[in-house]
Order: sequence, then C-alpha cells, then structure tokens
Amino acid sequence: MRNATYGTALTLMLGWLLWIGKPVLLPVLAAAISVYVLLAAAASMQKLPIIGRLPDWARRAVILIVFTVVMVLLFILVINNLAQVAAVLPRYESNLQMLVTRYASLLGIEDEPTWENLRGATLDQVDFRSWIAPALLSLRGFGATLFLVVLYASFFIAERGVMARKVVIAMGGEEAGSRAISLLSRVNDRIGQYLFVKTVLNVILGAISFAIMLLLGIEFALFWAVLIAFLNYIPYIGSLIGVIFPVLLSLAQFGTLPMVGVVLVSLTGAQMFVGAYLEPRMMGRAFNLSPFVVLFALAFWSALWGLPGALLAVPLTASLILVLAEIKTTRPIAVLLSASGNV
Repeated sequence: MRNATYGTALTLMLGWLLWIGKPVLLPVLAAAISVYVLLAAAASMQKLPIIGRLPDWARRAVILIVFTVVMVLLFILVINNLAQVAAVLPRYESNLQMLVTRYASLLGIEDEPTWENLRGATLDQVDFRSWIAPALLSLRGFGATLFLVVLYASFFIAERGVMARKVVIAMGGEEAGSRAISLLSRVNDRIGQYLFVKTVLNVILGAISFAIMLLLGIEFALFWAVLIAFLNYIPYIGSLIGVIFPVLLSLAQFGTLPMVGVVLVSLTGAQMFVGAYLEPRMMGRAFNLSPFVVLFALAFWSALWGLPGALLAVPLTASLILVLAEIKTTRPIAVLLSASGNV
C-alpha cells in the first residue's frame, strides 16, 4: 500500500513538473530528437562520393547548417502563408457562397441560404480581432522555440565528442565506462535509425503530397505538404488531420464537390502508399508499438503539451522502448509495450 502511494505521488509530481516545465523541456526534447536525426543523416553521408570523405565533425557541421537553414525557411513559410491566406479570404467567401446557393437550388430549398446568412449565424458571431494578439504571440513563441531547438541541437552535437570521456569518469573506471558506452551506442544507433527513417518517410510523403496538390492547382501546396509531413509523426489521427486541411481548402478554393473528392482520394492514396507499402519495408525491426501504447502516449503528451506533445509523443515513446529493450532487466517491459514482442 505504501509503495502504491509513493508511486502515485511520484507520478503526479512528474506529471506536474512536465506540465509546468513545458517552455523549458519542449525545446530540449525537440532538439534531442533532432540531434538523433542529424547524426544519423551525417553518418549516412559517408556513402556519398565527395562529402563522404569529409571528417566526422565536418559532416556534422554541414548537416547542422542545413538543419538551421530548413528551420529558418520553415518560419518564413509560415509567416508568408498567413499573409497570403488573409489576401485570398474574400475570394474563398465568394466561392463558398456560390456553392451553397447552387446546392440549395438543386435540393429545391425555398428561401435559399446565402453566404451572408450562414456567415451571420456562424462566423460573424466570432470576434476574430480578439484572436489577432494571441495569434501573433503564438507566432513569436513558435519562432523562439525554433531558435532554441537549433541552439540546443548545436550544443548537443558540439559536446558529443567529449561525452565518452565523461561517461568513463562518471562510471568510475574504464571497464564500467566501456560497458555503459557500448550500451549507449546500441541505444543511440537504434533510436537514430528509427527517427531518421521516419523522417525520410515523412519527407517522401510531403513530396508526393506537394506534387499532387501542385498538379491539382491547390494554393499553398508547399505549406500543406510540410504540414502533412510533420503531422505524419502522429500515428492514426495525424494522417487524417493532414488530409482534412487541404481538402477543406479545395472546397473553398474551387467551390465544387467533385474537385474535393479528387483531392481527398489522391492525398489518401499517397498516405496509404507511404504508410502501408513503404513504411513496413523501410522500418524493419526499428520500432513497433502496441496500438494501446500509441493511443495512451498521444493522450498523455497531448494533454500536457498540446500539438507539440502529440508530435513528440511517438518518437519519445519509441525511444523509451528502445532504451528499455537494450537493458536486460527492463527488456520484458519493452516486450509488453511492443506490438509483436520483437524489440
């Protein structure tokens, strides 16, 4: 009874610390996950003709510079798309009005509802001006988080060279230090490989989605493709949410239901191709989680940190299971949390 009480109290305390420490912990964890991806990418660069001949520190510097540029471009992309969306809103309203009027007439509804009626009953009831200040603050916070992620990732990579010596000193000897370093190497390799492959799959999905939306003429195709790629880190619901946004945009942009069906089928087909065909072949044994564990992780991290928590939930949980699988005493826990027992 006493142990159960202590365990419950410790769990509540840790949950409270995670919730209250979100501004500090979120960039650190995002940077740590980014470092795994960056180091795996730097290691894979050895296979390239010219860059592969560079020393380890040079390849890491190159991949860190690329990562920084990508983060800057991502922030610029978000800002530019917000401005462009504000500019095309009147045209979207006109398309929605024509759509409502057309289908109301086909259904033979008397006193047809117009966009003004619908807007008066829905959108006009919302004070969008009151959202401007929070939106700007959120945008500023997003930029600050990206800056911290890049900064922390830089320091993590810079200190990687002296980490082995620190581990030996901390473990109190060469023998114990060597065992700890061997364990950390196996864990890091598996986590890095999983995160790198998952990121590659998301990039492929984003590229396919971008090509589809570009061919269909959907506006802001690059922004939606990046969003789809990020949301694919969230299993089950992430792909669904990623498809819904461009589908709704196509409804407002084109004002025709057949076009919405084409967009929905095309983007869903891309999701199925990557999720059902590519992912099982590229992932291998790097990661498999029980569906219940995935849903619980999503619920837990989303409740704590919102959308960023949902994005980090599966990478964090998968990393934890890989760590547990590499330690003999905790391997049974990893087996219970996995989908097939093969960890």
